[in-house]
Amino acid sequence: MSDLLERLRGRGWRLTAQRRVVAEVLDGDHVHYTAEEVHALAAERLPEISRATVYNTLGELVTLGEVIEVSTDGRAKRYDPNAHHAHQHLVCARCGTIRDVHPSGDPLADLPTRERYGFAISAVEVTYRGLCPDCAA
Repeated sequence: MSDLLERLRGRGWRLTAQRRVVAEVLDGDHVHYTAEEVHALAAERLPEISRATVYNTLGELVTLGEVIEVSTDGRAKRYDPNAHHAHQHLVCARCGTIRDVHPSGDPLADLPTRERYGFAISAVEVTYRGLCPDCAA
């Protein structure tokens, strides 16, 4: 069983066949699918699954904090199941491929006190941009 499925079961979330297949599609280290990609992959496993069900399930998973919605440069939203492990994203500026990265250090510590303007900072998001090996070739 995937990490996401285990977390959902632990929360007592009702795992219908449709919800289960969406969670299974999202299982993986570098999964950042769009809703359309989730639907296409889910339909391979459960042909009767509707787009509305996929969109609703993704929305519920985001609301629960079990999946992160990632938006980059006006592209389609992507869904990241790595919601409980601190990480940043590496994004290909050409094709939009996203990879999770785990840089060492504390990005909050890199922000000088004078640059915080009195904010009580609760989270930091860093996005690294470049070209993936396929696009750079």
